[in-house]
Amino acid sequence: MHIGVDATCWQNRRGYGRHARSLLSALVRLDTSNHYTFCLDSTLDIESLPCQAGVKLVRTGMPTVQAAAFNGHRSFHDLWRLSRALSASEFDVVLFPTVYSFVPLRSHARKIVMIHDAIAETFPKWNQPSRLGRLFWRAKNVMGRWQADEIVTVSEYSRRTLVERLNLPASRVAVVGEAADPVFRVLDNPQPTPCLKELGLDRDSRQIVYVGGFAPHKNVKTLVEAFAAVAARPGLADLKLVLVGEHLNEVFYSESAALKRHIQERGLENRVIFTGFLPDAELVVLLNLATVFVLPSLMEGFGLPAVEAAACGCPVIVTNASPLPALLGDGAIHFNPYRLRELTEALDRVLTDEPLRQSLGARAHTAAAALTWDAAARQLQEIITRKDAV
Repeated sequence: MHIGVDATCWQNRRGYGRHARSLLSALVRLDTSNHYTFCLDSTLDIESLPCQAGVKLVRTGMPTVQAAAFNGHRSFHDLWRLSRALSASEFDVVLFPTVYSFVPLRSHARKIVMIHDAIAETFPKWNQPSRLGRLFWRAKNVMGRWQADEIVTVSEYSRRTLVERLNLPASRVAVVGEAADPVFRVLDNPQPTPCLKELGLDRDSRQIVYVGGFAPHKNVKTLVEAFAAVAARPGLADLKLVLVGEHLNEVFYSESAALKRHIQERGLENRVIFTGFLPDAELVVLLNLATVFVLPSLMEGFGLPAVEAAACGCPVIVTNASPLPALLGDGAIHFNPYRLRELTEALDRVLTDEPLRQSLGARAHTAAAALTWDAAARQLQEIITRKDAV
């Protein structure tokens, strides 16, 4: 078969982009029986595409990773050009790695659409603050679901929430998992890189690390409050909170400016560090040096940063509104993200109990090692090639 792939999110540095790069690279490498063509609208990072796949470059006025921002939308002409490219009669199957970049098609090809989570439907005003933005998102999502012959999501937890929020038949939604890339591993003797040193990070201080965006549903303000409570306790004067993620030029909705003001009001500006985006080579070192990793979100479809931290042997504290309690088992402490006290108590336990940190880190590492992108790619390959597909 000839499979067309919407690769317009390939250049996204976080979330959807990381998922697409890891999953699709493994898929194309493993599936030697079929031919893949990646359709993209930018030459940025084009050299990182799998060499086994064909490439179809679509000239648009603005790349999808910019135009599909929370405060923008793609032009009609750009949508038409991408739709025409992906509707080509040569494709037997068309795969959208995320509904975020979906375009309607006029084709008889089987269509597979990945919907990562139900966050936008659960917290619509936090995902798209403007009414027009919510209208565009809903229209795109509805059309994607209507045209999809197969809907795929990233976890059993996300599958359940999609079925509930979008009123989908459970039989219509399949699961293809995620995993940490091999770069995330336990380092023998991690030392702060020049970049980390410049940010004020070293081996002499204890560090609570968060990795992700700063949209309201990420619940980072609750993490700041929990940090403020434990940082004031005797013996924790060296403790720092490290917030990793784009906070200046984010294409997704962000409350980073309000968060910074809150940190200043709490008098914590000298103990909370915004690193901005960190490449993997820097991030793996930071996660190896971290005392604990926290993911406090009000909802996660998967929660990949926590799995990446676990792969580095870092103790993790995670939201229970996610698949992470099931994925990491006793390798993580999980808490109700609406209850500040639960997070504060979990931090207090991990920061003051060295044997607990060692045990958590070892179990987290074992759980993360059981997840691989090859296994996820085989799940997707089975969906692409199964004979009983609609």
